[in-house]
Amino acid sequence: MINAFLYKQIDNSSLVVFRIIFGLLCFLESVGAIFTGWVKKTLIEPEFTFTFLGFEWLQPLPGNWMYAYYVVMGVFGLLIMLGYKYRLGVLGFAIMWSATYFMQKTSYNNHYYLLFLLSFIMVLLPANRYASLDAKLNPKIKSISMPNWCRWVFILQLLIVYTYASIAKIYPDWLDASVIKLLMQSKSHFPIVGELLQNSSLHYFIAYSGILFDGLVIPLLLFKPTRKLMFFASIFFHLFNSFIFHIGIFPYLSLAFCLFFFDAKTIRNIFLKKKALYTEGDVITPSYSNILKVTFGVYFLIQIALPLRHHFITDNVLWTEEGHRLSWRMMLRAKSGSIRFKVVDNDSNQFIPIKLSDYLTAKQRRHLSTKPDFIWQFVQRLKKQFDEEGKNISIYATCYVSVNGKPLKRFINPEVDLAKVDWNYFEHNDWLLPSK
Repeated sequence: MINAFLYKQIDNSSLVVFRIIFGLLCFLESVGAIFTGWVKKTLIEPEFTFTFLGFEWLQPLPGNWMYAYYVVMGVFGLLIMLGYKYRLGVLGFAIMWSATYFMQKTSYNNHYYLLFLLSFIMVLLPANRYASLDAKLNPKIKSISMPNWCRWVFILQLLIVYTYASIAKIYPDWLDASVIKLLMQSKSHFPIVGELLQNSSLHYFIAYSGILFDGLVIPLLLFKPTRKLMFFASIFFHLFNSFIFHIGIFPYLSLAFCLFFFDAKTIRNIFLKKKALYTEGDVITPSYSNILKVTFGVYFLIQIALPLRHHFITDNVLWTEEGHRLSWRMMLRAKSGSIRFKVVDNDSNQFIPIKLSDYLTAKQRRHLSTKPDFIWQFVQRLKKQFDEEGKNISIYATCYVSVNGKPLKRFINPEVDLAKVDWNYFEHNDWLLPSK
């Protein structure tokens, strides 16, 4: 029965059109990062890069070579879009995107994480079997159908993303719209709508419609009577986010996912009018069926488990940040803080002044003041520097953090020598003071 569901052949129009849009968006994301200055500000200018923990070996290329790196990624995006050397293009993009994702987290967001996941999923999909140069050059691979699992892998991934995003919003500071108020204060300079965005009634509408949209979008797109209504709601929701929050390709990628919810005939009539419509629904079970089921079974178990891990870590994730990443906790809080380091030469008992602007960009300094893994990594950077100079040092931090506009509170135990602590990857780091 499972095989009959997973390997039933369905029309592949949605996947073919999605491949074209996905490749175009990968291209635009890559070249856009160059022309907007993102590559320069995030990967070239910083003297020190905050990688994901464990990926310290993964560093940006020297000089201006990261521009060439992103040009190559853009070329891979075009290969995906054109369906030329598709496997090479999508695998190349997946590897290069994942490298840039893990080599820096100063610009971390969930959308980059989703693109990382999707890129590797696309490697496994037969997305180049129609409307592609591969199919034109090698007609043997041409096909108008695909296994049903190719559609449902997207639907399940989106269900996980949106469900966790909805659940994460159900907490006091979101429900009283104070988070939205803080987020919108920085948009007051917007022409025409800037003043409107400061309206408290609008803040409540955004807060509660965000919970409802995230929680209901997938079920209502799957339910035919509400599909069109939800699609138009998705257009408004994602274009609003694109205009207000400037979050790159994600809103348009999210709209592209809607292809997998509409009838194949509708997709074909709009985008692929010359394509024949597949209607028979044969079941073709491949020889690698068990491997495929185990692979995706393990993958989705991990996707379900990762966002739950903060419940097993001491204190509130909004305060400690432990378990925040890879958990679809999107646009949930506004944090600010201040930090000052005291470096002591243990041999001379003298203080060594540290000026953060000598080491970090302004954006890096903002993250440093509120995120404990940034703090720990920077301390390791200082320790390494002074070790190379032959100095025996201790490093202490005076750090205060505000969550969602609340009063500043001390974040780090000022008596702990951070140069001598290890990072605890799976449990609470007890040099962080409790939120209460």
